[in-house]
Amino acid sequence: MGSLLLASAALLTACSGADMMATIGLPTTQAAPAHGESSAAAPGPPPAGPKSNALVVTDRQRNYLDGLAAAGVRPSSDLLALSIGSYVCQARAAQHTDQEVWDSVYPLVRSDVDDRMSPATVDVDAETSDYIRIATDRLC
Repeated sequence: MGSLLLASAALLTACSGADMMATIGLPTTQAAPAHGESSAAAPGPPPAGPKSNALVVTDRQRNYLDGLAAAGVRPSSDLLALSIGSYVCQARAAQHTDQEVWDSVYPLVRSDVDDRMSPATVDVDAETSDYIRIATDRLC
């Protein structure tokens, strides 16, 4: 087992080199240049500065989140709402039936509703329908 790990590590190092490792964890705007290209900026980590934990969303994602809010859907977080929307889009892209989409999204919505303070006031069926409709129309 140990020799397999060493062989895997050697292969990974030989195939990927420092270029691949330099981009891990960096935003795409700060990725290292492709092999053989030079970088105008000095090598090393990005400059230190205030870090934000704010969720950065695209215009399409913002439109989806706004659609949920307009429909009265109040997810526990934008990140969860985007995750549920992503499930809808993946199922649509895989050409799943409406029932298959429902079957994959309903448990996610129900779980979020159960985690909220007042789940008795939320119609899980209606909220699942809203997620699927809005994600299909605005996100996918």
